[in-house]
Amino acid sequence: MKYDVIIVGAGPAGIFTAYEMLALGTKKKILIMEKGRRISERKCPKELVGRCLNCKPNCHITTGFSGAGAFSDGKLSLSYEVGGELPTVIGEELAQKTIEYTDKIYLKFGADPKIEGVGNPEKVKQIRKRAIQAGLKLVDCPIRHMGTERAQKLYAEIEKYLLDAGVEIMFGCECKNLILEDSKCLGVRAVKGREEIEAFAEHTVVCTGRRGADWLEKLCEEHGIAHQPGTVDIGVRVEVRNEIMEEVNDVLYESKLIGYPRPFKNKVRTFCQNPGGFVSQENYDNDLAVVNGHSYKEKKSNNTNLAILCSHNFSVPFNQPIAYAQKVGELTNMLANGHILVQRFGDILDGKRTWQKELMQSNITPTIPDAVAGDITSAMPYRSMTNIINFIQAVDIVVPGFASTETLLYSPELKFYSNKVKMDADFNTNIAGLHCLGDSSGWTRGLMMASIMGVLMGRKLA
Repeated sequence: MKYDVIIVGAGPAGIFTAYEMLALGTKKKILIMEKGRRISERKCPKELVGRCLNCKPNCHITTGFSGAGAFSDGKLSLSYEVGGELPTVIGEELAQKTIEYTDKIYLKFGADPKIEGVGNPEKVKQIRKRAIQAGLKLVDCPIRHMGTERAQKLYAEIEKYLLDAGVEIMFGCECKNLILEDSKCLGVRAVKGREEIEAFAEHTVVCTGRRGADWLEKLCEEHGIAHQPGTVDIGVRVEVRNEIMEEVNDVLYESKLIGYPRPFKNKVRTFCQNPGGFVSQENYDNDLAVVNGHSYKEKKSNNTNLAILCSHNFSVPFNQPIAYAQKVGELTNMLANGHILVQRFGDILDGKRTWQKELMQSNITPTIPDAVAGDITSAMPYRSMTNIINFIQAVDIVVPGFASTETLLYSPELKFYSNKVKMDADFNTNIAGLHCLGDSSGWTRGLMMASIMGVLMGRKLA
């Protein structure tokens, strides 16, 4: 099987690589390999049965066309300051221009024209003043919110566009390895059902998302692809009543707060805020259950959820940050018997576990019904837990009531970006013909930045 370009993974980075090549009139033969299913075939049974069924062979929320993006909150950050470290490779000006270009593509396929987080400069100043008093930095970023359900429709339209334009998308096809010869990538080896496949191309683009970060890290070790251990984020998903977050939700929609709390002064930040949203479970390889958040356009809850993430950067001799985060997740899953663990903030301060009856007595009704009440501090590393507690108390100055007794903390929330592949401004690695994009490359975090990386890759390959 011979192609001009093979794209491994149909997440935003991969599909926008193919889209931009088509937009520039390419006649090159493109193959996208995706181990999951089409958008129309991705169905999470939890809404029907009320609990996670740990779908095999892949979780429908994290795997399939558009990756986890189709089942995420569907927020597009419209500032280069948000979404990873790609601007340090390509420059801030190009990053912002490409965001504006890519945003128009999303609008073309049905994204909501409304931009959240703009139009209230005086109220933003007041929130920023409180953030400064708390020792936090506020990053006010314009947001285009597609919503989980509309994101699925939008990506389904992009899927149809690519197929109609002649891009070959091989679903249910899992890439197992690269084909290398004399420090040049010739293609990939994959499995589709029981069929073993070898596909060859001048250019191979790996963009397997956070789900594939661990797999890509192993490939880097095996084939000598230049990389460095980067950052891994360990944290919790916090849920409070909408009334607590009302001002921030109305003014900013998503409050991006960054702090370096004592005593460790590690970077701690808020991420993925979902007004009226729902806490959700995602399953990774080896049956690792992690927590995330969804936000719909039409369906709303009485709660707002957001992630609080503590960044960990390891140095020699340790070089397995992804494995470290996975171990934290496994311990938490063990305590919750394979489910997501939830604990009230006040119980953490009191040094006790949370009981189910205490959840029933609170103002907050958990939006993930099968979460298990317990003690997340029994699995969370001391450094991470201390950072999270101190950060929540600082956020309480910005958002009064955020650190209340009944504020819910769900665990584990893990973000695997740690394998940072070394590359130049054209996304060339030290292996000729091999390019690594998106969250699995370690350079992006989130839908928009992964999408613009794909756009720029498409321009190079067209």
